[in-house]
Amino acid sequence: MDVQLLKSALVKVAAGVVVMGLLLFLPAGTLWWWRGWLLMGILFVPMLVAGFIMLFKAPDLLRKRLDAREEEGEQRVVLALSALMFVAAFVVAGLGFRFGWLTLPAWASWLGAVVFLIAYALYAEVLRENAYLSRTVEVQKGQRVVDTGLYGIVRHPMYSATLLLFLSMPIVLGSPFSFIIMLAYLPIITKRIRNEEAVLARGLVGYRDYMGRVKWRLIPHVW
Repeated sequence: MDVQLLKSALVKVAAGVVVMGLLLFLPAGTLWWWRGWLLMGILFVPMLVAGFIMLFKAPDLLRKRLDAREEEGEQRVVLALSALMFVAAFVVAGLGFRFGWLTLPAWASWLGAVVFLIAYALYAEVLRENAYLSRTVEVQKGQRVVDTGLYGIVRHPMYSATLLLFLSMPIVLGSPFSFIIMLAYLPIITKRIRNEEAVLARGLVGYRDYMGRVKWRLIPHVW
């Protein structure tokens, strides 16, 4: 077992828990917010489980997932906009709980949690299918085009999974205003995909042919 990799992963998760907790519970003004804890649980418990599985079975993939250094200037803009979106959405959800703004019923939060976990399972399947996945847009040494499984349905199944993940988060929190903010992910991910495909078409052998075979980028029969 790579002890250094384990430490890096645990530090990242711990930092995520702290930041997420501050963004949710500080605006809420209390720790007694069950929807906030529900989101924290379904987000970080599966993350820990998946992290330990990758640590033992695919440490190189875990190492790539922990590396968030983005070389593409356009992608750095995308990441900055995404961060701003998350901060706004979580803070608004917390404020909504504190001040009693319009809130979705409890069953909607539980339904959102189910959708979130299904999306997490899809995300895990994408990680299993594609060993070249990283958090940055790049063409890796020895990389080949993956066109099986979910990649035979849409060209970017990881982003399809994250779309479900991110749009279900405000439902779990019961905040329709937060959901409206999260809709900003649609133009943000569209921008990322267009740039990523340009990079892959330019540098990855066979990717242009793959684009011709698999028509849909994100959602079948939509886009």
